[in-house]
Amino acid sequence: MSAITVEHLTHVYSQGTPFEKTAVDDVSLTIEEGEFVGVIGHTGSGKSTLIQHFNGLLKPTSGRILVGDRDMWADPKKIREFRFMVGLVFQYPEYQLFEETVAKDIAFGPTNMGLSAEEVQQRVQQAARFVGLNPNKLEKSPFELSGGQKRRVAIAGVMAMNPKVLILDEPTAGLDPRGRDKVLNEIKQYHKTQGNTVLLVSHSMEDVAKYADRVLVMNKGKVAMFDTTEKVFARSEELSAMGLAVPQVSRICRGLAARGLNIDPNCYTIEQAKQQLLALRSGKGADLNA
Repeated sequence: MSAITVEHLTHVYSQGTPFEKTAVDDVSLTIEEGEFVGVIGHTGSGKSTLIQHFNGLLKPTSGRILVGDRDMWADPKKIREFRFMVGLVFQYPEYQLFEETVAKDIAFGPTNMGLSAEEVQQRVQQAARFVGLNPNKLEKSPFELSGGQKRRVAIAGVMAMNPKVLILDEPTAGLDPRGRDKVLNEIKQYHKTQGNTVLLVSHSMEDVAKYADRVLVMNKGKVAMFDTTEKVFARSEELSAMGLAVPQVSRICRGLAARGLNIDPNCYTIEQAKQQLLALRSGKGADLNA
C-alpha cells in the first residue's frame, strides 16, 4: 500500500499578482509504505514546497495528496489528523524548543494527540532511546544541552507522535561530521525498527547515497528522476546539468574506470568502493557482491 500518493500537484505562490511563481508544477508520484526516500534538488527546485504539502502545511493550488487512501484536503476540518500521521522535522528544529524540560518538549506532540499520561510517558522514553538521549537528560532544560543534543530532542518530539511518515528537512544542517553521523544512524535505526516511511531531504549526496533506498530528484518544480539510488546516481551527467553532484566516491570510481581499471563506475557508497578495490586486488574485477 502507498504511504503518500501525489496526483497532478501544482502549487503557485502569490497567484494573481505580479509576483506569481509556480513552485511545483503538475507533479505525480507514489511513495510506498516502509520506504526510505532521499529527496534532492538545488535551491529553488521545489523540493521544500513539495514536502510541505505532505503534512498539510501548504494546500495544493490544484491536484491531490493522499495519505494511505485518504484525500488530505477532502475535509479541511480534519487536516489536523494528517499532521499527526505525517511528521515534519524542519531545518534547525532546535529553534522550536520551548518547554521547561526535555521530557516535556518531547511529550508536547503526543499530549496534543489526546493520549493518556501513561502512553505519553512510554512514547517519550521510546523516542529518547531512538535518538540516543541519556535518560538523565530528560529532566534537564533543553537549553542546557549541546547543539547536537538539542537536535535530537527536536527530532524525538516528532518521533514520539509515531507518524506513519517521518519527513526530515536537512536534519544534520550545522552539525559537525560526528554529530551528523550519529543523527543519521539513529534515524536509520528508527526506520529499521519501526518500519515507518522516512523521507530525508538533504544537500549531501553522500548521506542520501548511504541511507536512501530510492531518490527523488526535483528540478524546476518537476520530478526529474525518481528511482533506486543506484540508478539515479548512475545518471551523473544529468545530475550535473541540474547543478547537483554525485557522491565523491562515485567520481573516484568513474575516474579509476576511465583510467582502465576494472572497476564498476556506478558505485556510490564507500562500502561499495571498498568491495570494488578488494575485488580488483584479488583479481575478481567489478563485482559489487564479491
